[in-house]
Amino acid sequence: MPYKKHVIFATVVTLFSSGEAPVLASGGKSHWGYTGHEGPAQWSKLNNDYHMCKAGKKQSPIDISNAQGTKLGNIDFNYKANPKNIVNNGHTVQVNMDKGSHIVISNKTYNLLQFHFHSPSEHTLDGKAAHMVAHFVHKAEDNQLGVVAVLMNKGKANKVIAQLWDNMPTTAGENIKLSDNINVNDILPKDKAYYNYSGSLTTPPCSEGVNWMVLKSPVQVSDRQIKIFTNIFSKSIRPVQPLHNREIKFSM
Repeated sequence: MPYKKHVIFATVVTLFSSGEAPVLASGGKSHWGYTGHEGPAQWSKLNNDYHMCKAGKKQSPIDISNAQGTKLGNIDFNYKANPKNIVNNGHTVQVNMDKGSHIVISNKTYNLLQFHFHSPSEHTLDGKAAHMVAHFVHKAEDNQLGVVAVLMNKGKANKVIAQLWDNMPTTAGENIKLSDNINVNDILPKDKAYYNYSGSLTTPPCSEGVNWMVLKSPVQVSDRQIKIFTNIFSKSIRPVQPLHNREIKFSM
């Protein structure tokens, strides 16, 4: 199926909340963005609820370097082919999931809520960003969020991205139902080794306590697939944040 025609929007009205957050409704929160007076450097000034964006000491993203090898529990992925819809939330495209997909790590289950994209990647490895990233946002019964980041580098076309981009919502608030034949497992790399640290949402309100798992092995996406995303979302990243003596681990 050919890609839909895409239009660049210079101004996007924010209709939904953070791409990282599990709840879509904005609830009257202040508009934020990635540039100018609504950009990352100003987030804490836009709303008192966003104070952690400046005051927090465990913020994300970070530059991943000098990670310590240790024995971490394997991530047991149990994703079903059940994406519900794809929505343009004004900051990125987000794929919302039906119930039933989850990961298990160290006997703790995190249910998959949604995944969304940034370009380039928000986390960097030794100062270098990947061309794109997918953030898989999960929530455990104790309400802790666990985010799995799948790095994407320029190469051959990605089958799952092709299926999603064929349904790309180009205007803020647009919501498109997805077919049942999209298998989200196919977006994951074969090697599931990962970096792990305690961080935050990378968007307002920048809440901390997020269990970050950044997969070490990237997958490939085509140059055209990257451009389709960046033509709509020309800026979609928060700069890397200070580490503040946090420990970064990687699975041996």
